[in-house]
Amino acid sequence: MVQEGELLWTPGRAFVENSMIARFMRWLRIERGRDFADYEALRRWSIEDLEGFWAAIWDFFEIESPTSYERVLDRRVMPGARWFEGSRVNFAEHVLRPERTDPDGTAIQHLSELRPLARLSWGELGRQVRVLATQLRALGIGPGDRVVAFMPNLPETVVAMLATASIGAVWAAAAPEFGVKTVLDRFTQIEPRLLLAADGYRFGGKDYDRMDAVQEILANVPSIEQVVWFPYLRPERTDWPVAHAVTWQSLMGRAEVPAGRFAFERVPSDHPLWILFSSGTTGLPKPIVHGHVGILVESLKCMSFHFDLKPGSTLFFYSTTGWMMFNALICALLCRTTVVLYDGHPAHPAPDLLWELVARTGATAFGASPAYVQAMQKQGMVPKERHDLSKLEAVVLIGSPSTPETFAWFYRAVKDDLWVTSQSGGTDICSGLVGAVPGLPVYAGEIQTRLLGVDVHSWDDDGRELIDEVGELVVTNPMPSMPLFFWGDDDGARYRDSYFAKYPGVWCHGDLLRINRRGGCYVYGRSDATLNRRGVRIGSAELYRALDRIDGIVDALVVCIERRDGESDMPLFLQLREGVALDDALRGRIAETLRRDCSPRHVPDAMHQVPAIPYTLTGKKMEVPIKRLLLGWPMEKVASRDSMRDPAALDWFIRYAAARRAPAAS
Repeated sequence: MVQEGELLWTPGRAFVENSMIARFMRWLRIERGRDFADYEALRRWSIEDLEGFWAAIWDFFEIESPTSYERVLDRRVMPGARWFEGSRVNFAEHVLRPERTDPDGTAIQHLSELRPLARLSWGELGRQVRVLATQLRALGIGPGDRVVAFMPNLPETVVAMLATASIGAVWAAAAPEFGVKTVLDRFTQIEPRLLLAADGYRFGGKDYDRMDAVQEILANVPSIEQVVWFPYLRPERTDWPVAHAVTWQSLMGRAEVPAGRFAFERVPSDHPLWILFSSGTTGLPKPIVHGHVGILVESLKCMSFHFDLKPGSTLFFYSTTGWMMFNALICALLCRTTVVLYDGHPAHPAPDLLWELVARTGATAFGASPAYVQAMQKQGMVPKERHDLSKLEAVVLIGSPSTPETFAWFYRAVKDDLWVTSQSGGTDICSGLVGAVPGLPVYAGEIQTRLLGVDVHSWDDDGRELIDEVGELVVTNPMPSMPLFFWGDDDGARYRDSYFAKYPGVWCHGDLLRINRRGGCYVYGRSDATLNRRGVRIGSAELYRALDRIDGIVDALVVCIERRDGESDMPLFLQLREGVALDDALRGRIAETLRRDCSPRHVPDAMHQVPAIPYTLTGKKMEVPIKRLLLGWPMEKVASRDSMRDPAALDWFIRYAAARRAPAAS
C-alpha cells in the first residue's frame, strides 16, 4: 500500500533541461542577469518582485501591443489592481499569430459520438476564425457585445470563441446538457445580443434533441437579436424555430478573408474577454469577467511552465463547454500546442475510450479527474496493456483532491516514467494556484508546489500562517487573471463579499489547504458550500431552485463530502410538508426534476427526510457547519447553538453524523 508523501518519480536530466521553465530560467540569466539556484528561489522572486516577474513574462513570450504599457501593476491591492495599463492586445490574435505556426500543422484533433476522429490545421483554424469574425461584424456585433453559445465541445465552438474575442466581443457558454433554467440563470444576467445554438447532441449512444430548449431560451432572453443555428445532431434539418436565424454553414460559406486584410480588435488592458460562471452556491451563478491581458499572461505562464506545453505537445483533457477547462484548452493553443477535443460519453462504447483517444492522437499530456481514475481502478483497467502510450509524458489530475493510490495507479497501470501532476485552481481565476513543475519529484498524493507569481498561503481563522496544518487557501498579492469584475455588480459588493469578506484585502479562495515543510501542497476540498461533484463544481442554489417547484417540499439542504479515496458522497436533506412522506415516487420525481432542470450531476446519492433545516439567526442555511459535522469535526467547532434560529434543528444531523461514523469504528 502506497503511503502519502512516498517518492514515486524523479525527473530525468533531459526532461528537466528541455522543459519550458528551464528555458525561461536560462533566458532570465542572459537577458535579466538573474540566476536562480532552484525552483523555490525562482518562485520567491516571482512573488516578491511581482512587477519584475510579470514584465519578464511579457518579454519572454513577446506579447504584441501597438502601444507600450505605462506600468506592469498600478498598486498591490485586492480587489482593484490594474495590470499593464496603456497596452492594447487581443487574446485571439496571440493564439493565431501566423508567424509562430506552421499553417499545415495540427491545431485541433477532434472526435465525437457523431463524428470520426479528424484534424483541423492552424491555417484552417485561422481561416475559419477570420470568416466568422467578419460575418459577426456584418451582423452588427462589436466590442463589448455579449455572444453566448449553447454548443457541444467541437472545433466550431473554438472557432466561435476565437472569432468573438478577435472583434472585442465578450464570450460566454453553457453546455447543451444543461437544463434550461440553469442556462437562463446565466444568460439573463449578461444580456447577450447573439446566440450560437446547436440543435442537439449524442451522449452514450443516445440522441438528445435540444430544439425545444433553444426555443425556451430565446423566449426568456429578450436581449438576443441574432441567432446562428448549428445543425449538429441532424445536419439535414431546416425546421428552425426562428425565421430570421442564419445557419453556421451559410456564414462560413461567405468570402475568404486573407490574414493581411483582417484587423483584430486590439483592446485596452481592462477589456472583457469572456464571462465564466460560478456554480451558484449562494444564489444566481456569479458572472465572472476576465480580461484579455490577464488571461493572456497568466495562461502563457501556467500552460508553458506548469503544464510544460510547447510546440510539438498534444494536450487532451475531457471537458464540456460549460466548464473552465474548455477555456483552458483554448489557452493551450497559445503555446503552439495541439489540443484534443472529445464530445461524448467518456466510457462509450468502451470503458477505455479516453485511453484509446490518447493513443490515437499521440497525446503527450492527458487530463483526468481523480473520480475517473477511481472508476478505472475499480474496473481493473490497465491501459498500458491495450494501448500505445509511448508519447504520453504527463498526466494532469484536476477537479478534486487526488489520493496517493491515484498517483500510484498511473505508475503501475500506465507507465513508470511519467510526470503525474495534480493541479488546483478555479473558475474564478481560470488558472491554477498550486500545481506542478517538471523539475521537481513526484510524491504520492502531493501537489508539487505553489505556482509562479501566485502568493499562496494556508491561514487559520485569525489570519496566521500555517505550516503542515490545514487552513484556508489564501492569496496575499494580486494575480493578473483575477476577475475584472462580476457582470452587473456595479458597486463591486458581490465581488468583495465573494473573496474578501473573511480576510479584508486578501483573496480567500474557499479551499482547504495544507503546505508541508518542503513546499508540497494538499488540497482537501471546499471550505465553503460549493459542491464538488465528480470533479466538476456545481452550486447548491441551482438545486434548491429546482426543488422549489416540487409540491410537498418545504425546505432542503445539500452537502458534498469529498473522501480521501477520490470518491464523494452527496446527501440531500429534505423538510417536507406535514402529511408528505419521502417515498419512492417522490424520490423519483426529485431525481428526474434535478436531472432535467439542472444536470445529472445534481442528482444526490441519497435523500433523507428531516424534521427541520438548520439556519443561523441571520437566516443563512447552515451548509458549511453540516458538511463539517459529517466530516467528523467536533460539535463545539461546528456551530454555536446560540447563533441558530432553531437549535433543535441540529439534533437530527448530530445523530445522523454519529451513525455514519459508527460502522467505521466498529
